[in-house]
Amino acid sequence: MNSDSRNLFENLETTSQEEKVEYLGLTFESDEARREYFREKLREKLKDPEFRKIEGFPVGEDEDIIKLSDPPYYTACPNPFINDFVKHYGKPYDPEEKYSREPFAADVSEGKNDPIYNAHSYHTKVPHKAIMRYILHYTEPGDIVFDGFCGTGMTGVAAQMCGDKKTVESLGYTVLEDGTILDEKGKPFSKLGPRYAILNDLSPAATFIAYNYNTPVDAKTFEKEAKRILEEVEAECGWMYLTLHNPTPDQIQRAVELLKEKGKGFKEDNILPWGKINYTVWSDVFTCPECSGEVVFWEAAVDKDQGKVLSEFQCPHCGATLVKRKLERVMETKYDKAIDQTIKQAKQVPVLINYSVGKKRFEKTPDDFDLALIEHIENSDIPYWYPTDKLPKGDKTGDPFSVGITHVHHFYTKRNLWVLAKLISKAIRSSLAINLLSIIRSSLSYSTKQIKVNIPRILAGGGLFSLGSVTGTLYIPSISGERPIIQAFSGKMKSIREYSKEWRIMVTTQSLSEIHGILSSSIDYIFTDPPFGGNLMYSELNFLWEAWLKVFTNNKPEAIINKVQRKGLLEYQELMARGFREYYRVLKPGRWMTVEFHNSQNSVWNAIQEAIQRAGFVIADVSTLDKKQGTFNQMTNSGSVKQDLIISAYKPNGGLEERFEFEAGTEEGVWDFVREHLKRLPVFVEKNGSAEIIVERTDYLLYDRMVAFHIQRGKRIPMSAAEFYKGLRERFPERDGMFFLPDQVTEYDNKRIKVSELRQISMFVTDEESAIQWLRLQLQNKPQTFQELQPQFMPISRSWAKHEKEMELSELLEQNFLKYDGTGPIPQQIWSWMLKSSTLRERMEGQTPETADAFLEEKAKDRWYVPDPNKAQDLERLREKTLLREFEEYKKHQGRKLRVFRTEAVRAGFKKAWSEKDYKTIIEVANKLPDKIIQEDPKLLMYYDNACTRLGEE
Repeated sequence: MNSDSRNLFENLETTSQEEKVEYLGLTFESDEARREYFREKLREKLKDPEFRKIEGFPVGEDEDIIKLSDPPYYTACPNPFINDFVKHYGKPYDPEEKYSREPFAADVSEGKNDPIYNAHSYHTKVPHKAIMRYILHYTEPGDIVFDGFCGTGMTGVAAQMCGDKKTVESLGYTVLEDGTILDEKGKPFSKLGPRYAILNDLSPAATFIAYNYNTPVDAKTFEKEAKRILEEVEAECGWMYLTLHNPTPDQIQRAVELLKEKGKGFKEDNILPWGKINYTVWSDVFTCPECSGEVVFWEAAVDKDQGKVLSEFQCPHCGATLVKRKLERVMETKYDKAIDQTIKQAKQVPVLINYSVGKKRFEKTPDDFDLALIEHIENSDIPYWYPTDKLPKGDKTGDPFSVGITHVHHFYTKRNLWVLAKLISKAIRSSLAINLLSIIRSSLSYSTKQIKVNIPRILAGGGLFSLGSVTGTLYIPSISGERPIIQAFSGKMKSIREYSKEWRIMVTTQSLSEIHGILSSSIDYIFTDPPFGGNLMYSELNFLWEAWLKVFTNNKPEAIINKVQRKGLLEYQELMARGFREYYRVLKPGRWMTVEFHNSQNSVWNAIQEAIQRAGFVIADVSTLDKKQGTFNQMTNSGSVKQDLIISAYKPNGGLEERFEFEAGTEEGVWDFVREHLKRLPVFVEKNGSAEIIVERTDYLLYDRMVAFHIQRGKRIPMSAAEFYKGLRERFPERDGMFFLPDQVTEYDNKRIKVSELRQISMFVTDEESAIQWLRLQLQNKPQTFQELQPQFMPISRSWAKHEKEMELSELLEQNFLKYDGTGPIPQQIWSWMLKSSTLRERMEGQTPETADAFLEEKAKDRWYVPDPNKAQDLERLREKTLLREFEEYKKHQGRKLRVFRTEAVRAGFKKAWSEKDYKTIIEVANKLPDKIIQEDPKLLMYYDNACTRLGEE
């Protein structure tokens, strides 16, 4: 039977008496009564046509959505009960409330080997213990945390686990009796206590997992129910995973005859030596191009002695040398009764069976009975419903389509599909249906044809550790493993952990760009791990499980780069910007957002930063998060990133935003922003006994943040870089090239004394801007001659970007720095450096820069140095004229796009055009540059993006 007319959830069987439950003042006789009351409320809501128009509303029938949901805590659609949750547990924004946090600037390394983390596999997720560090840093017990791209809901787990003393201490923290939490250095920084969490995702598969990860469960009751179902399923379907142990030819023949005669009842003859299959290895079959003979890849290409796959191997029929990539698979034509179609699929054959007799494990090559059993199952009808949905065309579906896997049920061997359908048919009749389905879902990744086999390990007798699920892609290996789903379910049901007794989460399924029910300025902290470009095609990857749930992702607002969906980098950035605008709206002023970033492309990195800043956030820090264990894509792709980046951004407090409306475009507005920004930056960062340069406190990055703050709000930039640097030094104390507020510099000085050295910033010169920054760092430490700088500059400037007009060292020095020619007083910058020299200090006694003798003048002569702010302004004006002359040439350019140009000239031109509100010029010149250049340069992208917005508004 395979009818889609049957509801997924029918005829629920209760398992135990339940106690009365309360929700926001409402009392119910049981949890089931609570669930049905709110399901009826949800049913009424679904009748409202406007409700279904909410962006990202999933694709599914009302009853399937209702029965998958557990309202009010979780709905497989936009959750209409979130507003009640926020009002009841949240604290209204109070501008008078004192809240002050530096960004969590330390690098985090947290492994994935944790029972909770491993309970469910997913394409990508951040360990909850890593997230706990951020939540503890930024929040207090009872605060509300939000994650709009929640995936498996690790943010919710982390929020709740902040109340678990043992888990908090496992992070290396100390918890005092009053709940105060001390960091590794014994400094109090947080309080023990759970936080509340609101979790959202576009994918019903994701929110389903998130709900189950965060659901209070009676572990004993659940285990009892799961065992009952497992026993029933095994009693009915266990025969599918039997094999013969060291059989004689007569025993094989007898077993085949019994199978034909009695079907699944063949095991009644207990005289036969039965074993239970642990896993089966399947192999692709190829055609030899020389003799057309069939080549079983496992037999021909796997060297069993060396435990590896050969790059070249011989045809077993004609001896021809073969290479896999040049071979064609053998395709079989067969009738698929489930979809009433004739299909063509790549031929796979079983080549190895690992099985157990009692507690002992054995291996064998499949015999005639094993083949007959598989054939018997293939020819039988599955008596339970299972999905037969056609896989939608997508960026990640090419591989399965190429081997004839076109529908959901094709991803499973027939026996695993049968048992899975049986398991689900039993689970959905239980009062613990959603929890049981969650465990079944977590078993799927170990039970599809996507199981990869570790050849060296399997040949060394590695057992189940030789098999691993392929995540992040729809890929069918040429040598795959089939693990009985009964076994996978049995292993996963032990992962249930009773870590919560109370509901502290709300889960909703919709697009982040339109979150209904969350009040503006009501969220205390945001942690989010959003999709990054084309890394993962979530809706395509989740389709397999969503087909079982009958509720699918609405991928129209899915924020990804996807050719099939016709979404490029600009579409991705716009979708992300809309999501971050919602984050900005719901977050309280002055509070923080942490964004986990994983992608190796600069263009995606710039797009995400631009989206964050366009929303109104100010970026304060970027650090690393090491999740230790890589994904399939990371392990196999040499260009992939092994560590994630963590972006710390804040929503400016209401006072600054309100003042900025009047101060925008003025000098006072600039310094008001800088003061507020410096308040939120880390004061001192120590790593391995050394102080680190806090890049966000350097003059050029403070200038960049100030410029971005103005541009994102459509305002004029009131001063040049040189004017900004001059004003910065006049208003704020400077240490080690960084700037501080007066009360911060004392703390920095006290801590700086206690460390041995300062770690310098490592830089790569790829363009004019980075070359200037490199020279600035060199000359700040030591004024130098051209001859001294040249041998240092040449090696690091060999990676100049192809599109970038290369600048000679002499040009860079002349346009950005000053040189002492030996006449007049020795510049103070050079004199200060000379005073540090033990060989010159004695000679300089009694002399001043104005009275220095000829010897000292000669020592200072021809040295380049960083000009003081007053002279720097004159230098900048001269340089700007040169740059704008070049920009005028780019404006006049006709024909093909510019291939080589001076990016600094484009930036200068864009800045001038912005100040004149000449948005058209910015767009016209941008269109003359390669798209990749705009996408990979954050400053050009910022001007272009905002110019497009402003021009569209006029």
